[in-house]
Amino acid sequence: MANNGLKLTILSLFIITYEYWSSHVQVVDFTGPTHIVKDVFILAGQSNMAGRGGVIDKSWDGIIPPEVKPRPGKILRLGANMRWVDAHEPLHADIDVNKTCGVGPGMAFANAVLRGDPRRFRVVGLVPCAIGGSGIGEWSRGGRLYQGLITRAAAAVEGGGEIRAVLWFQGERDTLNISDAELYKERLRKFVIDLRSDLMSPLLPVIQVALASGEGPYIETVRKAQHEINLPNVITVDAKGLLLQPDGLHLSTHAQVQVGKMLALAMLQSHCAS
Repeated sequence: MANNGLKLTILSLFIITYEYWSSHVQVVDFTGPTHIVKDVFILAGQSNMAGRGGVIDKSWDGIIPPEVKPRPGKILRLGANMRWVDAHEPLHADIDVNKTCGVGPGMAFANAVLRGDPRRFRVVGLVPCAIGGSGIGEWSRGGRLYQGLITRAAAAVEGGGEIRAVLWFQGERDTLNISDAELYKERLRKFVIDLRSDLMSPLLPVIQVALASGEGPYIETVRKAQHEINLPNVITVDAKGLLLQPDGLHLSTHAQVQVGKMLALAMLQSHCAS
């Protein structure tokens, strides 16, 4: 009888202890997307990075090419709420909130990287930061867009992972006047240097897209600046000649797929990927 009483006492203590801890301790799911080690890529720039593929008259057609299809558990995105979720287009829907977003280069890039080197890149984490209509001056250190990028980049690596590269597609806004166009090279150079410093990654790869279009007449001035940027681990792919939407400014869905593949090829072929 004494043994039975002791057993009941121990059982009661166990139940009380379990109920206390279950109500006071948060159980962390280390198998969830937050705690998966990820190869992180920052997506920054303006509307052609945010994605306007398939957007006509402020409405997205919803067409998803095979190269852009989601891969649950393999391609993740950091939402505006700083939580990782399975990625799908439009990647920037909760980031570039004042515009209608469609297909950008991000998903095509991620799929191509995973296919191109599945042993090296196992889970891709995309961090959308692009804002339509933004000039490069708005991405300078201390500004809202720059600080937002830094904050999101820091959140992206908290649960495990490493920032592999920044994908940059911007400059259309800076074609509007000659002053901004002529200052573009130095502003871009400073942006890259500051970003690497603040992310504590002095040779962080930056893969940029040379313009296919612009909002003003100084497209070639900005393109020249993009091609002449002289910094290590800055790689340029060229979107010139790719199919544009009827607005003559934004890339079509097919063109965005091509840009994503070009960005992926640049990443895979460079020593930065090793």
